[in-house]
Amino acid sequence: VQLQASGGGLVQAGGSLRLSCAASGRTFSNYPMGWFRQAPGKERLFVAAISWSGGTTIYADSVKGRFTISREAKNTVYLQMNSLKPEDTAVYYCAAASKSVYITPKIPSDYDYWGQGTQVTVSS
Repeated sequence: VQLQASGGGLVQAGGSLRLSCAASGRTFSNYPMGWFRQAPGKERLFVAAISWSGGTTIYADSVKGRFTISREAKNTVYLQMNSLKPEDTAVYYCAAASKSVYITPKIPSDYDYWGQGTQVTVSS
């Protein structure tokens, strides 16, 4: 069972990146999926989540209107990031919640599968 995040990189402020999260080993199509980020020396923060059907999404206030979470096929989730800012710099993690009672969980402890993270660096 593995989640593989990719798509990170170095981008200038105002630019865009699209992160992907591919699952292997089992089907995650019935689980909510989420993206979190963690800057050096700081706690892991919620970014966005999507319900198992894809019909419900929620975002952190800091990214609302700039980021879009989506899911495709059975085992791929995306995070489209536009109008990037230097404060978006962090390692981004995708996660799956197989046991949460929430449609779109927002806290790390609601997720039980995690990817390895992908670095996003936004230069000013």
